[in-house]
Amino acid sequence: MDFRVSLLLLSLAVVVVSGQKKRPAKEEWDYRDGSGKVNMRGVANLTQVLDDWRFDIMSKMRQLLQNDHQTLLPDYSRIQPLSEALDDLYKEFNALKAHLGDLTEKFGPIETFIDELKAEKATGGTTRATTGDATGAAGSPPLRRRIIKKKTPPS
Repeated sequence: MDFRVSLLLLSLAVVVVSGQKKRPAKEEWDYRDGSGKVNMRGVANLTQVLDDWRFDIMSKMRQLLQNDHQTLLPDYSRIQPLSEALDDLYKEFNALKAHLGDLTEKFGPIETFIDELKAEKATGGTTRATTGDATGAAGSPPLRRRIIKKKTPPS
């Protein structure tokens, strides 16, 4: 009896498998199927509605970001490491700005000296250094210019 039941089940499985249609391995959706039945007026209306929604959402977001950004952005003061990092960044930026101001002050005399040299060269006048004359035209010793560095206390 056991042999007959297994033979019956095997024959039933063969009939079911052979009776099935063979399907392609992967069916792709055919977007053209039924395209003739589409109501174009409805598609245009839907497109217009979606475009209006997009415009309204973008306008509202822009208005909130400009006028009430705290409602959209998180409160960074609650996030302690981020708050400290922003504070350090702000302090470093201010220190760099102060250092840039100091450098600008230091380069002021150098720029003046270079401008004077360019002016002398542009007027065609020769300086004592270019002629190699050790004494000036009136017999005075040559004029030496020095740039004096101001020592600033370390901060």
